[in-house]
Amino acid sequence: MRNILNKIRLLQFRILIVVLCLVLGVSVAFPQSAAAKGINFIRDAEIENTLRVFATPLFLAAGLDPDSIRIHIVNDNSLNAFVAAGQQLFVHSGLLMQTKSAGEVIGVIAHETGHIAGGHLVKAASVRKGVSAATALGYILGGAAVIAGRPDVGTALVVGGATAGFRSYLKFSRAQEASADRAATRFLDRTQQSSQGLLEFMELMSSQELLNSSHQDPYMRTHPITQERISYLRNHIENTRANIKAEPKNFAMMHDRMKVKLQAFMQSPARTLRRYPESDQSMPAVYARSIAYHRKPDLPRALELVERLIDALPNDPYFWELKGQILFESGKVNEARPFMERAVELLPRSALLRIGLARAQIETNTPAMTEAAIGNLDLVLTSNPDYPFAWRQLAIAYGRQKKMGESSRALAEEALLYGRNDAAVAIAERAKKLLKRGSPPWLRAEDIIVAAKENQNAAKQR
Repeated sequence: MRNILNKIRLLQFRILIVVLCLVLGVSVAFPQSAAAKGINFIRDAEIENTLRVFATPLFLAAGLDPDSIRIHIVNDNSLNAFVAAGQQLFVHSGLLMQTKSAGEVIGVIAHETGHIAGGHLVKAASVRKGVSAATALGYILGGAAVIAGRPDVGTALVVGGATAGFRSYLKFSRAQEASADRAATRFLDRTQQSSQGLLEFMELMSSQELLNSSHQDPYMRTHPITQERISYLRNHIENTRANIKAEPKNFAMMHDRMKVKLQAFMQSPARTLRRYPESDQSMPAVYARSIAYHRKPDLPRALELVERLIDALPNDPYFWELKGQILFESGKVNEARPFMERAVELLPRSALLRIGLARAQIETNTPAMTEAAIGNLDLVLTSNPDYPFAWRQLAIAYGRQKKMGESSRALAEEALLYGRNDAAVAIAERAKKLLKRGSPPWLRAEDIIVAAKENQNAAKQR
């Protein structure tokens, strides 16, 4: 029970900190420093590709550059999605696991695209400037009360401090939510997609909100009253003149594979096997069971199932990736590598598949494979320089080659991305001593030191 109370208090504290950040205009932590701040992200080539396929037509319909918008999967079981500064879309794993169709996920993305296209983040920042210091102080004191173990007192302080100023902010947010809904239906119409999925998602939200509706102050909601949103969507679906087409046939399978993959990796094997029993021979169910048996672990059964998937779809890179992952994580590195190579052959543009292959090549621990790993990691980092894990693997590979200057520079890159600025400066200084003065790696180490010190100064001023 004490652990449960502690988790509740921690959750309340996190909520208050997020709200305080909104009130004071503090930036949301982004992935390069999120790991250092306790935010966990999920990186998976297949899931990220699925979300990108769903989102790209909507971004284009909104007049946005799809390549400028980053999509992040937050490792959190709650039903949520949001956007943050710099055109970053965050989707909780809980939302992906609880949705019933591709249309629901697409509807949520359409809504969040409405926020981006509407410039709501910029407008919200200007509104926050009008929130009084007294309101902010109420949040600070409320947070302190929760830290002290009195969440009841903390809640009272927050409500007391926010009644006037914060309600005006929420009213503005309610207008933004309604605007984002209208934008979502426009984008869905332009892409000839139904708004039914967004409606079904709102109905799911409504069923959850009703559980606590008697305790909610309508003015304190961060979204418009759900019934108002549902009514708008129903009316739009009934009256739209758009030429709505049937959902692409592969979307349902893409959604279901994404959903079962998250469930199988994030929930217990026993739970997965109960949810997808042997009587269910659908591809998503077999996929889920192969992952569950891998995690159990039951290597022969896991391999039997993933090989069945490969036989059914021999050109699917993600099934080859899974077989390689199962073998790699079972300690069979040399056996795993050919399957990872095949996955990259089938989808060479995937940075995550290539990083996985590079990791297996490094673990093979031969000069030829180490050099091949460096080549793969260089390809990834040239176009995706913000992958901390890739920099870590590159540091290991250079270390195997006794190139300690290059290894240190790669570790400094990783530290900078994780927001460990003190470490970034120290490691980059070490790299400079080991690298040829004026060489590209030496110059980059200089840049890392400058960037890390700027981050340190900015932190002191906040």
